[in-house]
Order: sequence, then C-alpha cells, then structure tokens
Amino acid sequence: MDEKNRKKIRPMENISSILKKIIANHKCQINQDQIIDLVLNNASVQEFLQVHKLKITDDIFKRSLNNLYIYIQECEHPSKVNQGYEPYLFVNGNMIDFAYRATLQKRIDDRKKYVQNLIHLVDLPLSLKNVELSAVDKTPERIKALQEIGLFIQQYHVDKHAKGLYLEGDFGVGKTYMMAGLANGLAQEGNEVVFLHVPSFIAGLSDHFKDNSLTDKIMKIATATIVIFDDIGAESLTEWSRDEVLGVILQRRMDNQLPTFFTSNMNFDALTIHFAQVKNSYDDVKAKRLMERIRCLSKEVFVGGENRRR
Repeated sequence: MDEKNRKKIRPMENISSILKKIIANHKCQINQDQIIDLVLNNASVQEFLQVHKLKITDDIFKRSLNNLYIYIQECEHPSKVNQGYEPYLFVNGNMIDFAYRATLQKRIDDRKKYVQNLIHLVDLPLSLKNVELSAVDKTPERIKALQEIGLFIQQYHVDKHAKGLYLEGDFGVGKTYMMAGLANGLAQEGNEVVFLHVPSFIAGLSDHFKDNSLTDKIMKIATATIVIFDDIGAESLTEWSRDEVLGVILQRRMDNQLPTFFTSNMNFDALTIHFAQVKNSYDDVKAKRLMERIRCLSKEVFVGGENRRR
C-alpha cells in the first residue's frame, strides 16, 4: 500500500471496542458455516476475492473470516464514530484486512472547503465563494467579458504576471458575479485570491488605527497573488486614502506585475474625475497618476445587459 493511502487509514484500535461488541452480539447467534455463507454472498467481498484470486489461498481466506465478517457489519451498519469514512479491503501479508478511507462525498466536501479557503473575501457575501464560472449566464452582453476571462486563465497558466481586467458597466449586470466565478476558477487550480469590496474597505480603514494593523492590511493586499477590487469608484475618498492607501497598493502591484482585476460602474474617464474630486480637494495630476496604474494593471471591458437585481 502506498504512503498516500496509508495516511488516510484510521488505526483499527480506534474502533476495536465497538467492533468487539458487535461481534460478540452476533457470534452468539451464528456459527462459522453461517459466517462463511454470509461472507461469500456479499457482493463487495466477492468482487474483492475475484480481483485478488491469484493471491488469496484457502488458508488466507479462513484466517481472514473474522476480518471479513467485521467488514460486512461495518458496511451494513456503519458506526457514527466513522462518519465520513468507509471500510475497504486489502491484502495484508497472509491475511485479508480492512481499513478506512474518506468517502467520495467527504472527499468532494473537503476539496470544496480547500478551494473556498483560498478565496479571501473582504466585506463581500460568503455566497460568492460558491459561484462557478460555468454557471454564469452567457448572454450576448456578457460574451466579450467571459471570453476575456477565459483568455486570462489560459495566459495565466504560462505567465503568472498576466494582465488583469477592468469590468465596466451599469448596476446589476453581473460584473461581481463573473469575478466571483473567476476567483473560484483560479482557486480550483490552487491560487489564492483576495476579493474585496472597495467602498467598504475604504470606509473601514479607521478601524485599523486602533490595533496598528493598517500597514499589514495594506501590504497583504498589495502583495497578494491575485486581487479583485469590486465596485471601485463608489468609495468616498480623501487625499490620504487615495494616495497613501489605494495609490500604495496599486503601485506595489504594478511594480511586481501582479494580476489585478476591477469592477466598476464607471469607465476610465469617469473614474479619473472621481479620483480627482476628493474631499475638499481637486487634483487632476494625482488622479491621472492613479489611473496610469489601473491602466497598466488591467484591460477595460464593457459589460452590458439589464439590471438583474430588480
């Protein structure tokens, strides 16, 4: 048995006391001939014996009756102690033995949990972790964006510095939903993704002053493998949050060519004006400097269609 499978096996001692009670209760009512009939009439045991018929002699079979009987009982009356695991047979030297491995459903659930843990949501609903790219409606207005997302995934396989996308369009056309599908697809391949709602992130910056965690927060986003900035342009900015937070994050990501994505209700021109008009200030130069970073990091793609939130 290979090392990978051995790690999945639960030690027999963990359930020995339970199994002994099962055997004691049944053996007082059943003799060896009946056990043999029970074992030989079990479809799973029959299949195993057929596959390993060249290895299993009569002596090995008789020596293994007790294990085979316990195996059948565990299959037919699974213990709650082993919920999520199933017994399976294997040849162990001169005996047939059985151990436990994760069920198919548990492996599916564990895989899903692993993938979801790679998606780090910041001020966004947890339901976005469940969005599959294949489930996104392929309406004519979305085709261009979905094609660009597909092209990015292909390119990312060979170039970890592939340029991201800037999905621009009206409210409720599915920009965030498509980005959630992208995040899930990238996580399926083992990539960590930070997916943050920009307005909520900017509004909550002051909370990090209390524990001096702001610098760490900024650097984690600035250096993350892949980042999706959702609803950029809807935030309320000050000069500081524009230049020392967004500016620093985007500059670091641009310098390191880290894949970065955006969704917005504004096109590039409107976003430039938004960045220029911060509280009690207007600075066209700094706004254009910030936009240069976004243009360098992403390709603008328009997403049309009706508002599906209505």
